[in-house]
Amino acid sequence: MLTLATPRARLNPSRKTIIPFYERQAVRNPLSGHQTWREVAIAAVVLPIVITLAVMTFAWPAGRISPRDVPVGIVGTGPASQHAVEKLTQQKPGAFDFRLYPDQHAARSAIRNRDVYGAFAISGHGITVLKATAASPSVAQLLTDVGQQLADKAAAQATARQKAAEQKAAEQKAGGARSPAKAHKQAAAQQGAAGADSPVKILAKSVDVVPVAADDPRGVVFSSSVFPLTICGILIGAFVTMARGLARPRHRVLTLLVACAVAALGVYVVAQGFLGALPHNHVATWAILTLDLLSVSATAAGAIRLLGPAGLGLSAAIMVFVGNAFSGATSAPEMLPKGVDYVGQWLPPGAGAGLLRDVTYFDGNADAGHLAVLVLWTVCGLTAVMCGHWVIREGRGTKSGAPASGELLPAVPGSGTALTVPRHAHAHARRHDGED
Repeated sequence: MLTLATPRARLNPSRKTIIPFYERQAVRNPLSGHQTWREVAIAAVVLPIVITLAVMTFAWPAGRISPRDVPVGIVGTGPASQHAVEKLTQQKPGAFDFRLYPDQHAARSAIRNRDVYGAFAISGHGITVLKATAASPSVAQLLTDVGQQLADKAAAQATARQKAAEQKAAEQKAGGARSPAKAHKQAAAQQGAAGADSPVKILAKSVDVVPVAADDPRGVVFSSSVFPLTICGILIGAFVTMARGLARPRHRVLTLLVACAVAALGVYVVAQGFLGALPHNHVATWAILTLDLLSVSATAAGAIRLLGPAGLGLSAAIMVFVGNAFSGATSAPEMLPKGVDYVGQWLPPGAGAGLLRDVTYFDGNADAGHLAVLVLWTVCGLTAVMCGHWVIREGRGTKSGAPASGELLPAVPGSGTALTVPRHAHAHARRHDGED
């Protein structure tokens, strides 16, 4: 190494000369002022826009929650059922997607198979609402309210018919019928109209075919347990990718698997052991939580591996601000605006919440689509983690103008001695990325 006589001198790479310490103030970056204004613009314009969009992605779907083509069953094809369908279609156009079933047994099977969220069994004496709180507490409450509205309207129509009969009987009485036959009819009409003063009551009964856990009657614990999984998955992926001790790709992948499995076990212990929100299919539920975490963490790790710090921001924006906001975990995908429901179900947060419901409460019925989405994201993320070093290496090979590690810089004028740039510690660690 060269020992310079000038105290605290440094190398200016552009001139390849030594600049003494007392001349540093004279050498300034002409772009420093532009850099300052650019940072001010980012802080004053870009960041507020990003925050505004983030708030909108969460607030807009929540403020537009309404039924949109919610699959609902109708038991029977009689006049009462057809009349109810016509009323609901007129009052709530596009809210429900009605499907006919011959009896309540078929409707219950459809609910357990996740074909419909519930069903209405309408008869002359009352209305039975078959619902599944485990599928969506908000949709179950909606069906209960709609069933009560149908019962109230049916009772109002029956009361109106009784009042019409009372009015007809009064007109017959005022006519002064003389014959015994007419007198007998008049008495019968008066007896029939006697009960018209009391309104007709038609009961609306609700039956919860697939109830939610008794310790979580409103499903709040379930949705509260699903949302943090996305943030935790991103943290795991970021840590594993940036950890210097995990130089080999296979070490990163193995660490991701172990970390997600252990974290999922902790989530399950809290959600079920302490709060009782996941009461069925214990092993399968733990496996789904692991896959949900792995799909998010692998995607984040792969994005960071390929794009660097920008990958962390990109994965956070997609998974948190879009995936969580459009997941429908607190309501249902059919309660979100059109288009949003499809986007949310193609991202790990929405697919993970749906798959967790299917496995925990419905014995895995209708879980193929959600499972395929999680597996697809997981495979893509792990592939980027394993093969990302090839992309990075190829990108580095195209760069020029920077001296390689350990290369001799040109000799300093007047010294005749070249400077040797020592190899940095992280260069040795990066060399192992391509060994696998």
